[in-house]
Amino acid sequence: MPPADEFVAMLAADPRVVPLALHVDYWDYIGWADSFAQASFTARQKAYARAIGSRTIYTPQFIIGGQDRVEGYSAEAMAEYLRAHLAAQDSVNLTVTRDGGNIVIRAEADAPLDEGVRVQLVRYLPEETVSIKRGENAGRTITYYNVVSSWENIGEWGGRDPLEMVAPIEGDLPAVVILQNGGPARIVAAARLE
Repeated sequence: MPPADEFVAMLAADPRVVPLALHVDYWDYIGWADSFAQASFTARQKAYARAIGSRTIYTPQFIIGGQDRVEGYSAEAMAEYLRAHLAAQDSVNLTVTRDGGNIVIRAEADAPLDEGVRVQLVRYLPEETVSIKRGENAGRTITYYNVVSSWENIGEWGGRDPLEMVAPIEGDLPAVVILQNGGPARIVAAARLE
């Protein structure tokens, strides 16, 4: 397993962290199309680059907390960013629960937010093993963790009054709700629906 995938596997076991793997489609031209890749994930990676004034995208690339970017694989840099984000005080209390075929999202800010946030619902596959047929990993079998299958904006929250939102949710795949500044930029809160 490539080092970046091993790192995501380790993070997936940590309940304090919500690692999400977005597979991009710009490597499909080399002859092996990643079955998890989506054009929207490539567009999201490009939006992060534009948000910081860069024209460069890279694989693997890690975005931590919606704002800190690590290109390539650097366990030391990622660990440093993760420690800083985990040590930061949360200013938003976010909870998500399931009620039948719906997800109930509640959030309250300790102090009003400086700007509104997007309410995003992300579904993911906890673990998927794939036999690689072509490319630099040809002949290998790789297990991927927390592979995103869908990422959708389901609303906006101004961050002043408490939020209570109900949205439909189908199937048994795990989900995470992310409250994020536009740009894309800083993630102000995230919570898993188990």
